[in-house]
Amino acid sequence: MTPSLLLSRRDLDFLLYDWLGTESLLDRERFAEHSRDTFDAVLDLAAEVAAEQFAPYNKAGDADEPRMVDGRVEMIPEVRRALGLFAKTGLIASSMDAEVGGMQLPYAVSTACFAWFQAANVGMWSYPSLTMGNAALLLAHGTPDQVERYVRPMLEGRFHGTMCLSEPQAGSSLADITTRAEPQPDGTYRLFGNKMWISAGDHELGDNIVHLVLAKVPGGPPGVRGISLFTVPKYLVGDDGAVGERNDVALAGLNHKMGFRGTTNTLLNLGEGRWTPGGAPGAVGQLVGAENQGLACMFHMMNEARIGVGSGAAALGYTGYLKSLEYARTRTQGRVPGSKDPAAPMVPLVEHADVRRMLLAQKSYAEGALALVLYCGRLVDEERTAATEAERLRARLLLEVLTPIAKSWPSQWCVTANDLAIQVHGGYGYTREYDVEQHYRDNRLNPIHEGTHGIQGVDLLGRKVVMADGAGLDALRGVVAATAARAAAEGGEAAELGARLGATLDRLVEVTARVHEVPEADARLANASLYLEAAGHTVLAWIWLEQFLACGTADEPFHRGKRQAARYFFRHELPRTGPQFDLLAAADRTTLDTDPGWF
Repeated sequence: MTPSLLLSRRDLDFLLYDWLGTESLLDRERFAEHSRDTFDAVLDLAAEVAAEQFAPYNKAGDADEPRMVDGRVEMIPEVRRALGLFAKTGLIASSMDAEVGGMQLPYAVSTACFAWFQAANVGMWSYPSLTMGNAALLLAHGTPDQVERYVRPMLEGRFHGTMCLSEPQAGSSLADITTRAEPQPDGTYRLFGNKMWISAGDHELGDNIVHLVLAKVPGGPPGVRGISLFTVPKYLVGDDGAVGERNDVALAGLNHKMGFRGTTNTLLNLGEGRWTPGGAPGAVGQLVGAENQGLACMFHMMNEARIGVGSGAAALGYTGYLKSLEYARTRTQGRVPGSKDPAAPMVPLVEHADVRRMLLAQKSYAEGALALVLYCGRLVDEERTAATEAERLRARLLLEVLTPIAKSWPSQWCVTANDLAIQVHGGYGYTREYDVEQHYRDNRLNPIHEGTHGIQGVDLLGRKVVMADGAGLDALRGVVAATAARAAAEGGEAAELGARLGATLDRLVEVTARVHEVPEADARLANASLYLEAAGHTVLAWIWLEQFLACGTADEPFHRGKRQAARYFFRHELPRTGPQFDLLAAADRTTLDTDPGWF
């Protein structure tokens, strides 16, 4: 069978079974009805549907992006058909409870399944991805009526979901949103305002779209403390589940992005009066959770979405790597240094050392990033199902610390991997005839959405490593140090890598403490992005040492490639952290002391 150019199933099996030990989860009650066979079956199903129904339309959806015609969205018809087939697989509820129609698969397995779709057609994948996040939030915070009215149709593929946070004047600064929600005598609310950059905000792919909207109730506290969350469907849904009249949510325009062109990205107007449901102005909404607790509820969706962003970035980096590897193996170009005969046959690109450098870099970024997000998926499983509260708490702390890294590190370095994939292709890679230029454009969104690189840095340095008196950082230090100790016990090359990792870990802990000795908050956080990058590289070195150790004594080409990628990361990438830690320890003020007028 021809190897896939989307992902490597061999690598997924290695990560899930040889490294993460996913089969051990079968001993837990939640997963007792599953087996290795069912895990493999859903992975096979995901790979097949992604390759046959998503990948063939990736370039078509990019070239013929959604357009607004007479207030409605039109797009290539293959999207609706593919999403309908995806819904029939049941994968949309793969990790959810059986009582709502879910498969109760481990989250790590679901993450691996979804990576196939992200690699195949990330623009199309946005629709079910947002719907799953919406449904998961309502399952956690919604009322039984909201679950019955909205979640079940979403999990059946009839309804779609979004999250509506940003506004034209307020992107990441949610304290500045102005959308208001006015309470009504019947317990509903009427919403008025504008929402911007809403992915999947309007389309004709199903019977309805359920928007999760952040808004402020008049009289509430200022800033983020006054934000509430509401369900606002495109069409009202009756008590019997029937889709009824149009709600006052109007498509005002489509944004046209550099990548993710297959995903509608919208400006929505709420309560502008185009429709007046029930004869009254305003978009009808239902409160989710309590008033003024909307941001806490929304972060339930956003944290899962951030891991999803990291997974999507890893998948795009991975498929770009595989395609550039195939090109390098088949494209002949030039002769190796030392060949003096101009009549000698040209050699494949992969024979050139600099091409192998670019392939090794891509491999280290993409395979490392995929391993990281699958590890985070395993932490979700531990948080939900571990036997003791102490084990669940440890998983929760680790997940809190790793989430900003899992979102941002793949989003930064797998874009670099896509850049290298274009470079391996040479001039051909810069043309639309080859996939790699689209993968680069698509992946370039990931450092931006669900919290920019800078926001994740502030989250990590300003909150996550100091939360609960540093318990999160202590948990991370514990698992990384344990890996270094295992490597030391193994001896040889593993011990050498473990010693390097241990020294870098010590520096990370030391510098974290030094930074937090700085009294001024702006000075502490001025280099937060630098901290995120240094901490991220430390974590990825740990991930690579874990994979190195998981190879054991196996000596197939697959395992040799893993070990070589680990060597590359430790020799070429981990040393980047030295100068970064130096700047952090010195509390460098270069950026902080730059007057805006000097630009």
